Amino acid sequence: MIGTFKEYLTGVLTLSLLMLNTLLLSLPLLCFSLLKLVIPLKGFRRFMGKMANATAELWITINSLWMKLLGLKLNVKGLNGLNPKGYYLVTANHQSWADILLMQHLLNRKIPLMKFFLKQELIYVPVIGLCWWALDFPFMKRYSKAYLEKHPEKRGKDLESTLQACEKFKTMPVSIVNYLEGTRFTETKHKKQQSPFKHLLKPRAGGISYVIGALGEQVRTLLNITIVYHQKDQLGFWDFLCGRINNVSIHFDQQTIPESFTGRNYQQDADFRNDFQAWVNSLWKEKDQLMQQLSHHQGRVVTSTVVEAAPKSQSEVV
Repeated sequence: MIGTFKEYLTGVLTLSLLMLNTLLLSLPLLCFSLLKLVIPLKGFRRFMGKMANATAELWITINSLWMKLLGLKLNVKGLNGLNPKGYYLVTANHQSWADILLMQHLLNRKIPLMKFFLKQELIYVPVIGLCWWALDFPFMKRYSKAYLEKHPEKRGKDLESTLQACEKFKTMPVSIVNYLEGTRFTETKHKKQQSPFKHLLKPRAGGISYVIGALGEQVRTLLNITIVYHQKDQLGFWDFLCGRINNVSIHFDQQTIPESFTGRNYQQDADFRNDFQAWVNSLWKEKDQLMQQLSHHQGRVVTSTVVEAAPKSQSEVV
């Protein structure tokens, strides 16, 4: 009972800190974005964009401070060799909103600020929706199969919006995040899909192919992130805030995106579509095997947060 009450208090405290951090920093963030919107000077707009990104990085830094209070034990590998001025296409397996906070915590200022493709409806989320808009997160209008059957003229519109969103990223370093599974993993979804992977849902190749097609000349590196929570039960974001998720393995793998994928049309080029799907499936097969290996080694994660400082050495995260 004492432990449960302590976890509840921890959750209330960390959630309050997260909300306060968001509310306070949303004010300067929106100011920078409104100034960028009303003053049509290219250099000024670029500067305001940098200030908005710096505000988001400060938000992540403050979140990292309260995350340390949770007593997280992270076994992290592959953080060496990253470039804060580079271009990255980022993908990861997705199980909880905690994934995002952990990725931000470990990658803040090591790569450019991560931009997530979001459903258009999310722009109406109070406060945070405007913050996403201010940071130039691309909002996507997605159509169901049933809707497209009734409105065939809408086919391809999601691709057009992806290409338009990517245009603004061609002149600045960026990290674009695309979750290949398209949704958070649950056992129910896994069974419904009859996924061939033990720990993953089936990957969706279309979205990531559009990004590579639009930004292939700039984005040459895939940052493939594998996250394994070592608790036996599947825990959610509230559990993370309460400190119940405290043993996590995170593996970062940099891979060069094949040059043959640049400038190809996923919808119209059948050969490219087959090659791309085979590449994505191979990534997912390797990720599934890695998750299995990390799960078997969970007992070794018994120290405080560590990251790989060099190929054969580790040091504590500060």
